[in-house]
Amino acid sequence: MIAFLRVASIKPGKTGAAMMFAKEITTFIKAGHGLELEVLTPIGGNPQRVAWSTRYTDLAALETAMKKLTADAKYWELVNSGADCFIAGSMRDEIWQTL
Repeated sequence: MIAFLRVASIKPGKTGAAMMFAKEITTFIKAGHGLELEVLTPIGGNPQRVAWSTRYTDLAALETAMKKLTADAKYWELVNSGADCFIAGSMRDEIWQTL
């Protein structure tokens, strides 16, 4: 099983808007692409972050899902609408294998 995690740092004063965006894009991805995402917030460390997490059966499934998402114009429209909530260049993706 492959775990995918995307983390982004929130701009000061944008926490509320960032949380609304996080839920909105999660709902869109679930409805439009069938992916089960979780929205996560940190308990320790920098509190001005949000993360999305999902799991795939293997790397091929991750690649297929990413290709479909990045080809979706509505996805990019939604991503761009939330850009003002996040610090440019702060997004980080991690791919982990479960044991």
